[in-house]
Amino acid sequence: MIVKIVTVVSILMSTCTFATTAPSKILFGSCGHQDKAIPIFDAINNENADLFLFLGDNIYGDTNDMKVLASKYQKLGEKPGFKTLRANTPIIAMWDDHDFGQNDAGKEYAHKEASRQIMLDFFDVPNSDIRRSRPDGIYTSAMYGEGMQTVRVIMPDLRWNRDALAHVSEFEYYTKRKANKQGPYSPTKIEGASMLGEMQWQWLEQELQKPGVIKLISSSLQLLPDFTGWESWANFPDDRDRLFALIKQHKVNGVIIVSGDTHWGEISKYSDNLDYPLIEMTSSGLTEKWKDVSPNKHRVGHYTHEVNYGDLSIDWQSADPMISLKLKGIDGKVIMQTQFTLSSISPYK
Repeated sequence: MIVKIVTVVSILMSTCTFATTAPSKILFGSCGHQDKAIPIFDAINNENADLFLFLGDNIYGDTNDMKVLASKYQKLGEKPGFKTLRANTPIIAMWDDHDFGQNDAGKEYAHKEASRQIMLDFFDVPNSDIRRSRPDGIYTSAMYGEGMQTVRVIMPDLRWNRDALAHVSEFEYYTKRKANKQGPYSPTKIEGASMLGEMQWQWLEQELQKPGVIKLISSSLQLLPDFTGWESWANFPDDRDRLFALIKQHKVNGVIIVSGDTHWGEISKYSDNLDYPLIEMTSSGLTEKWKDVSPNKHRVGHYTHEVNYGDLSIDWQSADPMISLKLKGIDGKVIMQTQFTLSSISPYK
């Protein structure tokens, strides 16, 4: 397990957690409804993971009443499986829309400051943590390991600063999109529109250049799929292109992506105009299911719409560490997986 944790503040005042032992098993998941049983926590707790990442929609708040929001977090906190996870496994959490406060909400959500404090209180984030006072969101990072066995977890906040989404008409949605299992949104055509905002972009650019053999981008929304009509990085193409460009510009090795939100699970692989393939595992949901799964030309293999959680495991003992991404079901059994070596995603010298 991860030991000896200390906290520091980086140049851009982003809290980073450092631990001396590199994690060999990082689990992750999203979309757990507090009003439902969450039996998948039993399988998660049996894994004895080094770290668990909550990727968003950790509750379904959807309210303007902060007492209601806090009570919904309390329901999650009372789940025996969550209590066990909290007691035994380090946790890092990011929100998505439903725990931010409203379905598909962005920077216009009026209660985001109060929601921020409720969320950080629930996940035991110290009062001194910059996430409590930063003017543009709760993005954060954490560094684990030493030397050539290091993982930097990078968690952007895709809600606090997010500009308005572009919609198709109801007519187009019901006559074209719905039949193709696509949602009502389109890539924005507004120049400069962003999910992150400029200050967060500067932070992210620095995080990508910091030490870390593996850079694990933990995104509340899918990053690699080109277009689903639902919320994703593809709805803000300038953001997505900027990330890809930064990876090439700064010769960033070892990027892996995990994501949530969709209520289905899948693996995506993207290599267009990149020097190595980016691989993303989407894990969703811990309780939620969506059977009208959208097309994804970057999907590797099939998808699942059963409940699931993700497993990133690293064999640090190999000369060329082997990395495996697995999606697991309610019984802990593997639904799908992919394996690759660290060198295959580390072309830069």
